[in-house]
Amino acid sequence: MAVPVERSSTAAPPPARTGAGPAPPGRVPLPPLLTALCAALVLSLACGAGIGASGLSWGEVLGYLWSGLTGGAIAPDEVPAYTIVWELRLPRALLAAVVGAGLSAIGAAVQAMVRNALADPFVLGISSGAAVGANAVLLFGALGALGIWALSTAAFLFALLAMTLVYAIARTARGLTPLRLVLTGSAMSYGFSAVTTFMVFAAERGEAARSAMMWLLGSLGGANWASLPIVSVVVLAGLAHLGLSARRLNALAMGDETSAALGVDAGRLRKELFLVSAAVTGAVVAVSGAIGFVGLMVPHAVRMLVGADHRRVLAVAPLAGAVLLIWVDILSRIVLAPTELPVGVLTAVIGVPCFVLLMRRRGYTFGGA
Repeated sequence: MAVPVERSSTAAPPPARTGAGPAPPGRVPLPPLLTALCAALVLSLACGAGIGASGLSWGEVLGYLWSGLTGGAIAPDEVPAYTIVWELRLPRALLAAVVGAGLSAIGAAVQAMVRNALADPFVLGISSGAAVGANAVLLFGALGALGIWALSTAAFLFALLAMTLVYAIARTARGLTPLRLVLTGSAMSYGFSAVTTFMVFAAERGEAARSAMMWLLGSLGGANWASLPIVSVVVLAGLAHLGLSARRLNALAMGDETSAALGVDAGRLRKELFLVSAAVTGAVVAVSGAIGFVGLMVPHAVRMLVGADHRRVLAVAPLAGAVLLIWVDILSRIVLAPTELPVGVLTAVIGVPCFVLLMRRRGYTFGGA
């Protein structure tokens, strides 16, 4: 995804508050907002497990969830319905939450790292690299010996390859600079996208090409319990690192000179953020495909609510992103049921007008003022 580099006043946020403390004037207090989002997340997970094409009552859904959590017995005639709820819908809802949380948090970090209001987790070209690996499996059967792990393994390996190439090209004797990161990531993204397009045209038409396009637009249809542990660990580790780096992110967002004056090594922090962003984005894309707009839209919306302090943003954005993607996935399953829409299509349909309205909001800037 190509991202223009702005030189206007929106290219960098205004000085962020140095403490999480009380909410800035006009902002939502953090404790009630976090409480509401946690409650919304639990409710959304239940809805993700309960809403679908099959006509199951809420009593049945809650009963199956309770049986799955407690190991209760299931009658033989209830096994198909239990499988739908526990083995298909619930892992999918949980994966949507993990992916949404990861993309939202990394979006906020990348925007600070490259000091560009239009940046998102895919600006580094990693998702395009992962798409090459995924399409090699879907279209040509690469890594077939790995079975169900072939797709995610290939996507993650090519994401790492993309990360290595971007780092090697963008790095100079002065370290990683925002402009070189954006330009290198954009160029590599175009290159990998061209390779992906060539692969789709070179492959035989049919279900394989349709699956490849579905993956490129984002899909959580392959979710299962086996796909959750690795991506969850990577995302949680990334969130923990970003949370511990929130103070330094506040300094970095104000520019390298200000960072140095505040005792923050901007070059070293940018390397850390690059590696964390690449790892989380690669892990997420490997299991869900390229889901756009979440990492761009959610951080901006959160800044409107809580201000520009990254300690507040990084506390709220993962929860907001998790809730958003669960409901987008629910819509993708029911809008044209039994046909499933790509999740990335709905995130764009929802995200574009919301983002335009946000940008048109009087007085809005990158920092959410």
